[in-house]
Amino acid sequence: MTAAEIKRLAGRRAVDELVTNGMKIGLGTGSTAIEAVRRMAELVRQSVLQDILVVPTSFQTEVDCRRMGLSLWSLNDPVINGRLDLTIDGADEVDPDWNLIKGGGGAMLIEKIIAHASDTYCIVADESKIVNRLGEKTPVPVEIVPEALLTVSNSLEALGSSVDLRMARMKDGPVITDHGNFILDISFKETFDPRSLETEIKAIPGVMASGIFTRKVTDLFIGMENGKIDHRKR
Repeated sequence: MTAAEIKRLAGRRAVDELVTNGMKIGLGTGSTAIEAVRRMAELVRQSVLQDILVVPTSFQTEVDCRRMGLSLWSLNDPVINGRLDLTIDGADEVDPDWNLIKGGGGAMLIEKIIAHASDTYCIVADESKIVNRLGEKTPVPVEIVPEALLTVSNSLEALGSSVDLRMARMKDGPVITDHGNFILDISFKETFDPRSLETEIKAIPGVMASGIFTRKVTDLFIGMENGKIDHRKR
C-alpha cells in the first residue's frame, strides 16, 4: 500500500474506534491528521456522529475543517472550558516509550497546548515513523520569537546540537508560524533523554515550544504496509 493509503486507513480507524457523540475533540495538523478530519466530517454529514465540538491546532486544520463542514471552537470558549475529551494527531517520530517528535508542519505550540488539555491523547502514524530513539530520522523543531534568533541558537548549540533556521519553499525568507514566530530545526549526533531535553529547551528565554512531546500517549494507531492497523493502548 502507498503511504497515503496507510495514513487514510489509520486515521479513519482512530475516529471509528475513539470518537462518540458529544465529544470535545482536538484535531492535529498534517497529512495523517487530515484523514481523521475527513472521516469525522463524513460521519457528521451522515448523522452517525452528533454534537461534536472540534478544536483545531492550526490555520491549516481550521481551513480543512471549515471546508468539510465541521463547526469549530477554541479552548477558551465556555463550551470547551479549556478541556478536551480526546485529541487525534500525527507524529514525525515515535520512540519505544511513545515519546514523540512533532512539528514538521510547524504547529507544535498549539499541538502541545491541546495535548496537555486532553483526557485521551491519540497518535496516528505509519510504521516508518517508529524509531529506536528520537532524532534518528528527523530534527527537533523549536519555535522561537524572531528577536531571540541568535541567543536561542547559541544556547541550543551549547546543548550539543546543530541548528538550522527553517526556510520557506514558496517565498523568500524563513518559515513563519501561525503565531508569527521562527522555527529552528536542531539535530543531535548522540542519543538524548527526551524529558530532560524538553525541559532544558523550554527554559531558554525566547523559546515558545519544542517538538519533543513527552505527554503520555494513551492510544497509538500504527498503519502497516500490508494494510493492517495496530491499535496499542496504555
